[in-house]
Amino acid sequence: MPAALVLLASVAVFALGYRYYSRYLADRVYALEPGFVTPAHTYKDGVDFVPTNRHIVFSHHFISVAGAAPIVGPAVAVFWGWGPALAWVLLGTVFAAGVHDYGSLVLSVRHKARSIGTLTGEVIGKRARTLFLVIIFFLLTMVNAVFAVVISNLFVAYPESVLSILVAIPLAIGVGQVVYRKRTAALLPSLVALILVYVCIPLGVRVPIQLDGIAEAIGTSPNTLWVLLLFVYAFLASRLPVWMLLQPRDYINLHQMLLALVVIFLGVLIGWDKVVAPAINTDVPSDSPSWFPLLFITVACGAISGFHSLVASGTTAKQIDKPSDTRMVGYLGAAGEGTLAVCSILACTAGVVAASASPLADWNLIYSDFGTASAGATGNFVEGVGQFAANLGIPLQVGVIFAVVVVVSFAATTMDTGVRLQRYIVQEIAEIVRFRPLARNLTLATLVATVVPLGLALIPGDFAFGTLWQLFGTTNQLTAGLALAVIAVWVTKRRRNPLAILIPLVFLLFMTSWALIVNLIEFLRSDSAIDLFLMAPLDFVIFGLAIWLVVEAGIALRKAWIQRDLPGGGEETLDEAAEPTETSETKEK
Repeated sequence: MPAALVLLASVAVFALGYRYYSRYLADRVYALEPGFVTPAHTYKDGVDFVPTNRHIVFSHHFISVAGAAPIVGPAVAVFWGWGPALAWVLLGTVFAAGVHDYGSLVLSVRHKARSIGTLTGEVIGKRARTLFLVIIFFLLTMVNAVFAVVISNLFVAYPESVLSILVAIPLAIGVGQVVYRKRTAALLPSLVALILVYVCIPLGVRVPIQLDGIAEAIGTSPNTLWVLLLFVYAFLASRLPVWMLLQPRDYINLHQMLLALVVIFLGVLIGWDKVVAPAINTDVPSDSPSWFPLLFITVACGAISGFHSLVASGTTAKQIDKPSDTRMVGYLGAAGEGTLAVCSILACTAGVVAASASPLADWNLIYSDFGTASAGATGNFVEGVGQFAANLGIPLQVGVIFAVVVVVSFAATTMDTGVRLQRYIVQEIAEIVRFRPLARNLTLATLVATVVPLGLALIPGDFAFGTLWQLFGTTNQLTAGLALAVIAVWVTKRRRNPLAILIPLVFLLFMTSWALIVNLIEFLRSDSAIDLFLMAPLDFVIFGLAIWLVVEAGIALRKAWIQRDLPGGGEETLDEAAEPTETSETKEK
């Protein structure tokens, strides 16, 4: 099967989904009002609430959600065959991710840009809010830990990429100053910054940056030292106003993403590489995990991801200029991530062995078992993209480093966005338990949001890509299902048909509950102390919270369905008035 045909067909599916299905959602399900004043205008503070051009907001949202996960997940899942992975990415993106991302953003924009956790309390009930916030806390902890390990591993394996990543930070700050202070368009400054980042790639090849000597001097490993430095960076980056680093870097990364997609697209078309992996892999070791239900957990981001609802309601909703912008930002952002997931599938089934004399035999070697597939997922992607770039005449080593820079840029953006969101969640939980020092102290809340995932990231071995990734994927999909439950109740209360939301909702809750049980059994059978005393209790707690929250959501949905048929029922029940609320920054002041 030529990879080009798979790519073109996938893009056509996403385009049709955006053209027709997102329009149906906008007109018949979410029912946007053009004259609604968004929270970015109502609560404008120049820090979190900033009315922003939809293209810049799209870049922030897209890059924040399109981190390493839509690359790693599909790169692992092709172990079971590229057919099931591709089918889930296409169907999941069009009928689940787009509904979820778009709906989360609309719901938050309509209600003061509140987080999905806070809205859970108002739509379903106060107990549900607390339960959901705790689940979100676990999810963000795992997101930040996994992405830190992804970046550190790439830095150690490809030190030639470090220079470009380091240079991108001050360049992004410079772009932010130019755009915000001079009120100029972001396009030209961000393109200049991106060119400078890529100029540093050949320089990085000549002068790779390694921390081996420093790590040895202080008695640790290079991976551990990089993880520590990454969390120091995330702590500082999450404290800055969004216009200073987050927005300009995301806009730079959007152009980087578009360039990467162009390189992959042209490389696939010109090289006409063939997908050598089996559509359904029937020759897997007997001790391999079953693809059903774990495929739908392994491919989380790239099909549907609960993390997206946190970004949509955590930072993106505070920047939306007009209600109509939510369709492009929410649904098209999901389609963009789905496209990245398809590229990951092709890079790992066609590109990674394109130059091999025995491509199928070599593919079977690098995907010999599930552990090998998991550990080598990111490396397989960057090597595959490097081969696609080589089809265009770009030196293979430069193409590989280019792919690493792309992956790290996205992962770092998601990581410090995740820390910022974690800080919001920590403060919300602290408010609920009335621990005001933590709720009102921005520095202390950010420190908690940094230290907890740091502890997980420092666990040695293949913990991040083995045990933690599976639980991350399960919790991520569970969060998506719970967010859909909140959206379904809200839509029902507004006398709209919730069927488009209920179908992916039921599917996700069934699959994630099943996967949580499968993981719990594996943890309890494990000889590892970490699995037995850390992961098994964590899995059990998350499962218990999920069941409790599903029951709460079911009761609320039934009540909303009954009330919608009563006289006067079905009207908007949440407070949408433009009453300013304190942000975390104004609380500290």
